[in-house]
Amino acid sequence: MNQLEQLKQYTTVVADTGDFQAIQAYTPRDATTNPSLILKAVQKDEYKPLLEKAVRDNMDASTGEVIDHLLVAFGKQILRVIPGRVSTEIDAALSFNTAASVAKGRELIKLYEKNGIERERVLIKMASTWEGIRASEILEKEGIHTNMTLLFSLPQAIACAEAGAKLISPFVGRIYDWYKKSTGIDYEGAEDPGVQSVKRIYNYYRKFGYNTEVMGASFRNVGQILELAGCDLLTISPDLLQKLADSNAPVERKLSSDSGKNASIGKIAMDEPTFRFMLNEDAMATEKTAEGIRAFVADTGKLKQIISGMR
Repeated sequence: MNQLEQLKQYTTVVADTGDFQAIQAYTPRDATTNPSLILKAVQKDEYKPLLEKAVRDNMDASTGEVIDHLLVAFGKQILRVIPGRVSTEIDAALSFNTAASVAKGRELIKLYEKNGIERERVLIKMASTWEGIRASEILEKEGIHTNMTLLFSLPQAIACAEAGAKLISPFVGRIYDWYKKSTGIDYEGAEDPGVQSVKRIYNYYRKFGYNTEVMGASFRNVGQILELAGCDLLTISPDLLQKLADSNAPVERKLSSDSGKNASIGKIAMDEPTFRFMLNEDAMATEKTAEGIRAFVADTGKLKQIISGMR
């Protein structure tokens, strides 16, 4: 078996792309999207008809509403080629507004259901701010499942699990980027700070019995992926999926349900002051969360400009 096939024995593989034609080649169970990936996709000729239809069918709607219809159109197409779930991200500009995040999550699910997609196949993706986590808590109680993204630290992960989030997406590559820039060290394998962060979160969840799924995300190389073999899920870009498919080197399981039992970490009582203080103490997590929100807001802005130019 190639490395991708071996990895699928231990971990649910998720495609990290809005390119549903590319998804078919790697037969992942789930798929994730974000504003940057959708922006990239709609600039390809083969996906322009989806954008044109979203604009044409919603001429009297706001630009934000057109984007919602576009996101759901992509999600619907992706769900035709995967057996599992698609993650659809709300506007990152809502990251510090719980009520607006809840309202947007409900609107997206309503749109999916109007298109014949049951809510169990959709994860509403939100930033792991305190406000986003509170929105997740409300939505989960309504049977709307959430994928908490832009997650760089254990306190964010703990707060998400205690809120009952269905899934978290702790980032690997962006943590690696920060530490490489900060120290000048090109980390590899188990020494990679991004890998270590996800392992710490995974082991904490297993040790204390949380049901929230852990999906490692934001990979820079195959080595980071292989170090997390056995994680609940891993969301991987098409270029790295191809590299895994091209190699027959052995894949060793690194994480399992038993791996957290011996983790030397105590339970942390998480409330809002503790969350904000611990996040503030972590310069990397603070900077990367803010940077990620800004980047997604910027790409949503570019998408809005494209749509405005078509109306």
